[in-house]
Amino acid sequence: MITSISNPKIKDIIQLQKKSRLRNERGLFLVEGIRMAREIPANQMVQMYATADFYQKSRQQLPQEIRPELVSEQVFSAMSDTKTPQGVLAVVKQSEYQPETLMSAENAHLLVLDNLQDPGNLGTIFRTAEAAGVTGIIMSRDCVDIYNPKTVRSTMGAIFRQPFVYVESVPETIAQMKKHGITVYAAHLQGRQTYDKENYRAKTAFLIGNEGNGLRQEVAEAADVWIRIPMEGEAESLNAAVAAAVLMYEVNRQRRK
Repeated sequence: MITSISNPKIKDIIQLQKKSRLRNERGLFLVEGIRMAREIPANQMVQMYATADFYQKSRQQLPQEIRPELVSEQVFSAMSDTKTPQGVLAVVKQSEYQPETLMSAENAHLLVLDNLQDPGNLGTIFRTAEAAGVTGIIMSRDCVDIYNPKTVRSTMGAIFRQPFVYVESVPETIAQMKKHGITVYAAHLQGRQTYDKENYRAKTAFLIGNEGNGLRQEVAEAADVWIRIPMEGEAESLNAAVAAAVLMYEVNRQRRK
């Protein structure tokens, strides 16, 4: 059992929790909690850690082939990013996808996220995207880190199943999408018509902008069509995750008919 925070493995995990650059350099990220631990694909598992108490009470909930390294409660508290740790944490390999693969998907249904900054929003979008049948998520390089511990938790496991990539230039990526026959829609307050008047049965991508500022002008201008979500009352805009959910499920509805 590891009982010292000075242990090199523990120090390494604490750094992985804090530093996105280190996570990306190493191609690793961290997953906490029993539910998420059960979701980890076998080929991405690197190492699991658990407290003795957790392992004694909950070992049957883990895959039989997994033997976590045990750590003391004090050490686990130092490793954890949560206020009330469950007692299990894993080091996991990051997923690898290519933009071309996402754009080439049969009857593609894509989301393109421009400069989203809220970890909870991004995690919610991933979770909803999986449920709505989205085939891939493309993010600008300045979006919040998908491997941020808060984002990972809020995906509720969708991070392991929902294909995604970060790209350097969203306008250039949109140009490539069009070459694949994908119609690109910008969710925009100045949209020419409401979102439910368009036909999304063919290859489709939605552009979703920053929580406070919306889409950058150069990104919005790269779209084929601007659409808007009608709003009552005095609301100026919708939460980015809510707007994305409305659009994703309209595609889902149309394609189920």
